[in-house]
Amino acid sequence: MNRNILIGGAWPYANNSLHLGHLAGLISGDILARYFRLQKDNVLYVSGTDCHGTPITETAKREGKTPKEIAESYHNEFVKTFELSEFSYDIYSKTDSDYHKKQVQKIFKRLYDNGYIYEKEEPQAFCENCNKFLQDREVEIICPQCKTVTRADQCDKCNYTPTDEDLIGGKCLNCGSVTVKKNNKNLYFALSKFQKIIEENTDKNKSKWRLNAKNETEKYLKQGLIDRAVTRDLSWGVEIPLENYESKRMYVWIEAVLGYITDTMKIAEERNLNWEDFWKEGHNNTIYMCHGKDNIMFHSVILNALLSALEENYHLVDVIVSTEYLNINDEKISKSKGNGITTLEMLEKYNADSLRYHIVNNGPEKKDTNFTLEEFIRTHNSEVLNKFGNLVNRTLRFKELNEVKVSDLDKKIREEIEKTYEEVQIAIESLEFKQATEKVMTLVEFANKYYDEQEPWKQRKEDINAFNKTIYNCTVIIANLSNLFEPFMPMACSKIREYLHLDSPAWEFVEINSDVKLENVEPLFNRI
Repeated sequence: MNRNILIGGAWPYANNSLHLGHLAGLISGDILARYFRLQKDNVLYVSGTDCHGTPITETAKREGKTPKEIAESYHNEFVKTFELSEFSYDIYSKTDSDYHKKQVQKIFKRLYDNGYIYEKEEPQAFCENCNKFLQDREVEIICPQCKTVTRADQCDKCNYTPTDEDLIGGKCLNCGSVTVKKNNKNLYFALSKFQKIIEENTDKNKSKWRLNAKNETEKYLKQGLIDRAVTRDLSWGVEIPLENYESKRMYVWIEAVLGYITDTMKIAEERNLNWEDFWKEGHNNTIYMCHGKDNIMFHSVILNALLSALEENYHLVDVIVSTEYLNINDEKISKSKGNGITTLEMLEKYNADSLRYHIVNNGPEKKDTNFTLEEFIRTHNSEVLNKFGNLVNRTLRFKELNEVKVSDLDKKIREEIEKTYEEVQIAIESLEFKQATEKVMTLVEFANKYYDEQEPWKQRKEDINAFNKTIYNCTVIIANLSNLFEPFMPMACSKIREYLHLDSPAWEFVEINSDVKLENVEPLFNRI
């Protein structure tokens, strides 16, 4: 029975371009989506642009534009970036869409009716000079946990999330004044009521998570979950579907994570599917969430608490796929330093498959890693081009070769291919994507060694049957590489299938049973 697989990619904020750290954090989702499709599972891969919240309003203020203009501009840039990155989203939407707003308001009202959203008045940071309540990103504080000076939405150093009390006495980033305490009325989500449910789901699934997700989630659970505000004093965002809250908007942390559900509803309507097959219990379903480590608690804790609070038999998130940070030239990517190479810049200049491969093979899967252009070029030239590209090139573009003739398949070659499928499957399903690419590249190296040992340039003159067998065996390996490398380098794999007249990819051994006429075979990669 085919599984129903829901894969959520974190929603990037529409206030800055996507740097390579974003690509490193999000590519896991595309790898999984492509892999499970090869397994013939029912896959929905969803994400979108987070258009609301203080960051966008701050950017709009600086640039003299409306928040909507800023959000729309970055959303269009994100769409282009993901298209060039070959991300295979089933839907990539935005939180500013009418559909998302309407559906998330219904969900919000359900949470309220269930008694998990309640009204509370309490002290909040207020700037007397600006005459306004301040949001966390508008205040600079000293982190109570690690004592670092940081903006008050989340500590850059230790990822601590400050409370409203922490903001009082901080510095207003708008004018520099010290904030004071003033009572403000907001709606809160009763996160604390879900401590036991989150603990149980974490214990049940943490063996499948990356270590950082396990540690970060358990840290929050050990501290004890606290209720969180779900409304903010903003004019830009999703309106609150309750009376007396017309001047406030939904906090982005609640409406953005609910976007995974609204996306599923939308694409299910378009494809005549049942969205509940992916989100409700009893449908042979698995839910993956893919993101950087700064987003862990929003998916392992908050999203699961919201799903539970709906009291509609929701299936909770099974697998958290969280990466560490990608640094650039030994420095943490920083907007103020301007050191973050944008993904779009790289894709407009270099091969997308090579960038994907390098980010997976040398990226922050388990620890913070460093990106340099020199290392990327080395990966492209020595690994992607000289090994994989060269195997395809010298096999399918052998001088005056117009046709690959069916011959006997070497038993050892079939065994190596089938072993690679097994090993790569285990690696991918264990979230060991770097290991998976290494296993596939080992098969490439095996094929190149076989090619060199057979010396087809000599066989062509001395023993044409031996030559045909060598080319056929190498071509069978290449055909299977178009499956094995599909989650990582989809453009090259698509070209191989075109050259060999193969059908859609699948996670199974491919044997070529009829002669293959070779036409318009071009090199997969060019040297940088």
